[in-house]
Amino acid sequence: MKKLLLAGLASVAIALPVAAALQKGDSAPAFTAKASLAGKEFNYSLADALKKGTVVVYFYPSAYTQGCNIQAHTFAENMEEFNAAKATVIGVSLDSIERLNDFSADPAYCAGKLAVASDADGSIAKSYQLMVREGRAGMQDSRGVAIDHGFAERTTFIVTKDGKVAATVGGVSPEENVAQALQAVKDIAAL
Repeated sequence: MKKLLLAGLASVAIALPVAAALQKGDSAPAFTAKASLAGKEFNYSLADALKKGTVVVYFYPSAYTQGCNIQAHTFAENMEEFNAAKATVIGVSLDSIERLNDFSADPAYCAGKLAVASDADGSIAKSYQLMVREGRAGMQDSRGVAIDHGFAERTTFIVTKDGKVAATVGGVSPEENVAQALQAVKDIAAL
């Protein structure tokens, strides 16, 4: 009975909305970072991306982990719909750029369609008021490779051309996170 109660409480805690993160109407901190698309490194600038339209900035714990694999794959599968809504997507994690080069090109996950940026010191995540946790010794990713970095909480921000947060999505499954982000950009495009 205790295990059932604890499991229930844990699931409720996971489903709670992100309280500390930036919220609708807040200014999204501009950032630059090393990023990768289809295994090719480049310098990403949120300010430059916003000149083209709405940007989905999604933070995730680590490449090659269960939920993050699902989320990246789901974003990649829906990239045409995001583009049709005049939105771009950037994933951000504390992974090294080397890990992200592999992840961004991996056909099972980003599939060369989704750019991902390295926030190795967690400063970008912290600027978005996200919790950054230390990694645990001995953790491995889905490939069996050691994870040697901390983790930002899974939270997505929809940022409009004026640099304001239009929506914050957190506390939901990776698939639902993408679905809510897509609906938000479609709503913005319809205005």
